[in-house]
Amino acid sequence: MRNQHETSRLDALQQLKLLDTPASESFDRITRMASQIFGLPVAAVSLTDHDRQWFKSRVGIDHCSIPRAGAPCAQVAESTQALVIEDLLEDLDYAESPLGRAGTRFYAGAPLVTNDGYGLGALCVLGTEPRKASSAELAALTDLAAMVMAQIELQHAFGRIDPVSGMPTRNQFREDLMDLTRDYAGKQYFAVVVDLAREDQISRITRAMGSARVDQLVHEAAQALQAALGPHRYAYQVGTAQFAFISPSNVEQSGYIELLRTNFASMRASSSVRFVTNVTIGVRSFIAGSVSVDDVIRGAMSAAQDARDTEGSIALYSPVSDTAHRRQYSLLEDFGAALEAGDELRLVYQPRIDLSTGRCVGAEALLRWRHPVLGEVSPAEFIPIIEQTSLARPTTQWVLDTAMDQLAAWRRGGLAITLSVNISAANLGEADLSERITTGLIRRELPFGSLEIELTESAIMEQPDQALGMLQSFKDAGVSLAIDDFGTGHSSLAYLQRLPAQIVKIDQTFIRDLTGATGSDFVLVETMIGLAHRLGYRVVAEGIETAEAAVILEELGCEEAQGFWFARPMEADGFATWLLERQRSAQPMSCAV
Repeated sequence: MRNQHETSRLDALQQLKLLDTPASESFDRITRMASQIFGLPVAAVSLTDHDRQWFKSRVGIDHCSIPRAGAPCAQVAESTQALVIEDLLEDLDYAESPLGRAGTRFYAGAPLVTNDGYGLGALCVLGTEPRKASSAELAALTDLAAMVMAQIELQHAFGRIDPVSGMPTRNQFREDLMDLTRDYAGKQYFAVVVDLAREDQISRITRAMGSARVDQLVHEAAQALQAALGPHRYAYQVGTAQFAFISPSNVEQSGYIELLRTNFASMRASSSVRFVTNVTIGVRSFIAGSVSVDDVIRGAMSAAQDARDTEGSIALYSPVSDTAHRRQYSLLEDFGAALEAGDELRLVYQPRIDLSTGRCVGAEALLRWRHPVLGEVSPAEFIPIIEQTSLARPTTQWVLDTAMDQLAAWRRGGLAITLSVNISAANLGEADLSERITTGLIRRELPFGSLEIELTESAIMEQPDQALGMLQSFKDAGVSLAIDDFGTGHSSLAYLQRLPAQIVKIDQTFIRDLTGATGSDFVLVETMIGLAHRLGYRVVAEGIETAEAAVILEELGCEEAQGFWFARPMEADGFATWLLERQRSAQPMSCAV
């Protein structure tokens, strides 16, 4: 019966994940109070393992543990009763104990007892002179022991231990890192984050097999990782399917990276989900005390994401990549404010030229952002970020409203042109987009043909069925449609033939180096123009920067073009002035602006 109780007691201790964890200020504060109340130089939170007394917190003690045999704290844990030894040398049980031989004369310990009645160890104080303990001192020691247990239970109950993996959580990882930086400042470590699977892979497993299968994956990985780390090191669960741990101090970088690579290759080989997930590893080197704990965690997690684009699926933290990610997030936050501010965003307009006549037949509306601190932010930087978030809808609506307002203003001033506006793949999921556009045109008394909607070929192929339905609704309403960046996507000819578009725009990557009637660029452009015509599309070439390219495209039968050779994107007033002057002078197309 005694052995069974001891086994259960040790199991309760192990479940709390306290042994061999870093020192913690929350425990050290209580230990210092005990030392001060008794006026003694030594105090400890001592946990009774199967063969040792391990100190979670200690004052006046250099070592981390002592043998369990002959330790008074073991008696306290076993009996769950307070123990006072006024003079160890006069006590037959402890006179020859390690503490007695080391010169300890006085001992007082209050038990650390779980709600289930298991003694974990003791909060103890020790002195080098014999003495008595007053009832007030013992009462205070008992209260402090209760505070230690409250702290233990608090950590375990409130987000400190994950119920699936049984590992300490991100909160505990953060606290242990803080203790590490305090106790081992100046030493070099590596923070390692293991990302078991992408979010879409986790979602796919959940949909196909249920959340229990994900729990099984996490539990299996946790066991394998803990086995690889060994009994005296801890891993932490820092995300749904993410684990973290800290390397030993002052290990050599290349050797440690190779060790990680080898060990995790073995773990992957035995994983039950190795064919449906991609494990990545992020590594962040840091000097304890020189980098904030939050930056260490964030850097390692960022490296794990970078590893998804790295051969070997392991990546070191990159300050350059981290700076880029932080800038992207900052831009995303600031762009939401810019939409509300109203004075940071604007549209500029790049003319589209009929190559056979040199006449301007329309323009493309392009979004620009003047950040109050950063200045002009390139659309190539902020638009891809926005398209992946809930800002895609309000951004597109702002562009549509602004473009239609400008069209109406130009028409009132006698400028009747077609204006093209870009939408993104994210907008294809908006069932009311076509209705919003037609309503906007009607409200401003604009002809439906005065607005042209552009959608990239790659965006169309992301959601081909939705795209087909959306584009058909535009066509039925009389709104012109253009396939942007033609040639850069992966659409099939059969699918292209079904699209209810009137125009294809050849991407500038094919046009930029077009210098003669030979070479691969010429062949590709000639083929694309011919194919587009056979499918019934009108062709617009983007990115014309030379007179030679304009002439070649006209000879190939390309109907329209836009690019710096004709005009750079202009503010609304500048575009109107440019267009009126061009109409008055009937300027030929080969004269750059």
